[in-house]
Amino acid sequence: MSSSQPGTVTSTTELTSVSKTGFSIRWQGRDLIVSFDQFPWFRSETHGVLSDFQEVSPGHFYWPQLDVDLTAEMIEYPHRFPRIAFAR
Repeated sequence: MSSSQPGTVTSTTELTSVSKTGFSIRWQGRDLIVSFDQFPWFRSETHGVLSDFQEVSPGHFYWPQLDVDLTAEMIEYPHRFPRIAFAR
């Protein structure tokens, strides 16, 4: 039987699908939908780049190849955050 340290992220976070409108990340048993309309800098990236991300802290995701980081709250409620980046 294995045990985890307190505060350790133990759930698997992964890219689950990509479509022409965005992509999904499985996080804490649910899918977060990353819309290309809301986050246009992901639009022209490959599946490999989109799937190359890590959860650096609970609910905080980082794509090192793009130097982009988003929180689960930003993804779920993009209208709460001003648009600070534009498509390249």
